[in-house]
Amino acid sequence: MDTQDQHGRSPLRPRARGARRGARDGVPDRARAAGRARLRGLRLLAAGGAAAFTLTAGLATPLNPAPRQAEAADGRTTLTVAVSQSVDSLSPFLATRLVSTSISRLMYDYLTNYDPKDNHAVPGLATKWEPSPDKLTWTYTIRENSKWSDGEKVTAEDAAWTFNKMMTDEGAATANGSFVGNFKAVTAPSPTELVIELKKPQATMAALDVPIVPKHVWEKVDDFSKFTNDKTFPIVGNGPFVVTDYKADSYVKLAPNKSFWRGAPKFDELVFKYYKDGDAAVAALQKGEVSFVQGLTPAQATALKSQSDVKVNDAPGRRFYALATNPGAQAKDGTKFGDGHESLKDQKVRQALFLAVDRETIIDKVFQGHAVMGEGYIPPRFSTYFWKPSDAQKLAYDPQKAARLLDEAGYKKNGDGKRVGKDGKPITYRILCHATDPNDKAIGKYLQEWYGKLGIGLTVDCLDNVTDPWLAGKYDLAFDGWSVNPDPDFVLSIHTCGALPATPKDTGATDNFICDKQYDDLYAQQLAEYDEGKRADLVKQMESRLYDLGYMNVMAYPNAVEAYRTDQIKSITTMPEAAGNIYGQDGYWSWWSAVPAASGESSDNSSSTGVIIGIVAAVVVLAGVAGFFAMRRRSTAEDRE
Repeated sequence: MDTQDQHGRSPLRPRARGARRGARDGVPDRARAAGRARLRGLRLLAAGGAAAFTLTAGLATPLNPAPRQAEAADGRTTLTVAVSQSVDSLSPFLATRLVSTSISRLMYDYLTNYDPKDNHAVPGLATKWEPSPDKLTWTYTIRENSKWSDGEKVTAEDAAWTFNKMMTDEGAATANGSFVGNFKAVTAPSPTELVIELKKPQATMAALDVPIVPKHVWEKVDDFSKFTNDKTFPIVGNGPFVVTDYKADSYVKLAPNKSFWRGAPKFDELVFKYYKDGDAAVAALQKGEVSFVQGLTPAQATALKSQSDVKVNDAPGRRFYALATNPGAQAKDGTKFGDGHESLKDQKVRQALFLAVDRETIIDKVFQGHAVMGEGYIPPRFSTYFWKPSDAQKLAYDPQKAARLLDEAGYKKNGDGKRVGKDGKPITYRILCHATDPNDKAIGKYLQEWYGKLGIGLTVDCLDNVTDPWLAGKYDLAFDGWSVNPDPDFVLSIHTCGALPATPKDTGATDNFICDKQYDDLYAQQLAEYDEGKRADLVKQMESRLYDLGYMNVMAYPNAVEAYRTDQIKSITTMPEAAGNIYGQDGYWSWWSAVPAASGESSDNSSSTGVIIGIVAAVVVLAGVAGFFAMRRRSTAEDRE
């Protein structure tokens, strides 16, 4: 799904954890252990918000068609970000959508962060971290110059309390529980010392993508599965921004945290404004009503490139765009639920659906070149873990082979040319489609044509809310996508048996109910492997297994296509800086570094100076694992981001 991100989660896309729909967004990832009914109500309540702020000085007029600066009468500057995804929760314990996890990164500091140049681990709330010789005990030094926005000092006890709450409360483990599943004990011997003891080695200890919250605020919460953190403002945090206001399906407003240890952001206000319609968001950018838009279609990007005072950023993204199958929704206790089509439990059928998809057409006709053809589960941007099938293994476009596999599986055509199921009825699949995503709709039409030639019907269900049927297992196919983090652990974890919901009434962290012992064994091995090369090989074996099973057809790796007004934003950091995205980063660099156009500061589009100042203290790692940490810091959601 889309989170991320955690930071982005699929059903909630543009998602994961990155980023579970990550940055789905993806996402990690990106997780959900609260009751499905309760969480569903929560998501419906928050179904969509991200910022409606009227800028009187930013409105276009005949004499001022494109205002130079989103600036109020008192000279305050506002950076308004148009987003196509609504907030599911402002609680970092529940948030899985990319927009939500991205905001969490602005509200709360994490133990470590990613360098915007090359993604290696850099200090965050922790100034250094080191393992014991057996790598089962990790000691983090908590910085002394971090304060909560209410003036209280941040201590190691806040971090210990955050992790312990996730370890002991299912509601608190909803979004990021996978990170602490292997924790044995977490203590704070002193205000600046955090100690995490593990049950077995864990390779993600420099990549714990968990927002640290203030104990003195959150210890008052009774039910973490219901607390949405959106009733009292400003919300206490220690990140670069403080959330000052929120309206569901509309906006989130943030102000600079003047006491942030790395330095306060330069804009006086940051607003995430929700647009259900992408064309409306682009029109708002053209009129100067918003500063930034993301998720542009090829036609929108082309139109904006010809407009003065607008810069289009088109760079390799951190997301994948996939077609997911429902292999049969099930809970950890073995109970089956949902109504996925019985035929999709057959590997040959799933592979036939793979073979019926023409990825070249999708790249050329739908993305119009603003994407790379999909192969493995991890996008090519993360070269360490990127995998592609061999020629012999590849499930390339081959309708004839697809038809043969369906015949072999026993799903043959009747006299009317329709494939029939074991019940004798013609097969018609339902595919979950995001009503706000034009790519879903366009590709859905192609799938109807391609599957139709095989004798299979397809109903494209484009919904504003795909979360409910997804979690209930009431779908056959679904458009899926996650924002992947430099460390892929989260987006890998959502396909393990352990991610399934405890019972049909609960909500698990699973993306689409996959449970495969061979995949699980590989997952456990990679999580405990500190050698980077060996771990990368295990991750690639997982991708190969996932590909062969046919559960996830990664059709494309979309570019990050976005734009901003240069008369409002003088400079802003992409990630990676050489050629990367602005929205949905693995960190807070873009919005923290953004310089108002009216500012006299340097227009250098690099944040290297600010980053260097913040990370002069080198990361301390034992020599035996130094190479490993050079490439890590964590894992959305998205995705889940």
